[in-house]
Amino acid sequence: MVSFVPAFGGVPGGPELIIILIIAVVLFGVPLVLVAGAVVYLATRSDDETANGEATTAETADDDRIAELEAEVERLREQVGDDPDELEEEEAESS
Repeated sequence: MVSFVPAFGGVPGGPELIIILIIAVVLFGVPLVLVAGAVVYLATRSDDETANGEATTAETADDDRIAELEAEVERLREQVGDDPDELEEEEAESS
């Protein structure tokens, strides 16, 4: 005797839709989770500020180096005799 009960339920193309859904999750979901995980990982490792609000040793070293370079620029300007205001005036005149 032949059974009149459908084999896959009431949704036409149900198994095919499930396979398409699985493929979509693998193609889009997994890479999206990996990218989001990388963003969160890099955001938590940011060197901008430490948890207690103090500057890190790298930031302190950078600040010291910047101050040292600014002092050297001032010393070189004094040797050459150039004043920053004079340089701006000369550039404006030559333009």
